Amino acid sequence: MAIWKPEGWTSHDVVAKTRRLLGMKRIGHAGTLDPMVTGVLPLCLGRSTRVVEYIQERPKSYEATICLGVATDTEDMTGEIIDSVESVQVSEQDIKKVLKQFIGNIEQIPPMYSAVKVDGKRLYELAREGKSVERKARQVTIHQIELISIDLEKKHPQFTFSVLCSKGTYIRTLCVDIGRALGVPAAMASLVRTMSGGIVKEQCVTLEQVEEHMQQGTLEDILISPDQAIDHIPATTVKSIKRKYAIQGQKLYWTDIDGHQQLEDGSIVRVFDEAGIFLGIFQLDKKHHLVLPVKVFS
Repeated sequence: MAIWKPEGWTSHDVVAKTRRLLGMKRIGHAGTLDPMVTGVLPLCLGRSTRVVEYIQERPKSYEATICLGVATDTEDMTGEIIDSVESVQVSEQDIKKVLKQFIGNIEQIPPMYSAVKVDGKRLYELAREGKSVERKARQVTIHQIELISIDLEKKHPQFTFSVLCSKGTYIRTLCVDIGRALGVPAAMASLVRTMSGGIVKEQCVTLEQVEEHMQQGTLEDILISPDQAIDHIPATTVKSIKRKYAIQGQKLYWTDIDGHQQLEDGSIVRVFDEAGIFLGIFQLDKKHHLVLPVKVFS
């Protein structure tokens, strides 16, 4: 299931509300969103929580609005202003040129207001205590970045851009770094996650719609199957005679499955039976000609 997270809610708030609506304890989300951020929040229900790690590995896309000429301690407009300039002189051409510089692998220093742990403590906890600690830079990948709209008439100009990026990318920090490349302080003014784990807005429902489907007994209409949520993982088919071994979590042999020939040693695959029923996630061991169970679902 994918929820369109409302503004002002934490990801945990959404999970807690969904647990109450469904009467289900085992629910997890695949990627935290800050309270001010709206957008796609995949929820994994029951046994589907076992695919969270695979969903989180996938790229995410956002639409962010950046405010130029002002910087805050949280790197977004919810924080206290720590720097500002009276006027900003930038052109659309300047912005497009700078955005292109961020495509590819880049280094980011996690913001103090983040969930990264240092010496066993969350950075945001230290930040609330007024402390600042040294953070190690992390490499993330910006696959695509494009300018959507621009407003240069304001005292502090704003522009909106879309970005497709790897997991672990801090869009707030990206906004600050873009401003720095333009020669001005900057902060993120708004953010919408438009895609996560291959799931887009059109596949999302609101919490109100979840409640309606529960009342009508049509919850299945809004569920996304676990194998669909990880459809970036190659699929293979196990022969009928070996199906029972797969669902029992036993190892299989090369000759038991189809579709493995072009895959590398150590590859993760989704295994289906010949009727198209998802059986689980397995790993290829080419050295020993084995297909080893990782997570069995059926």
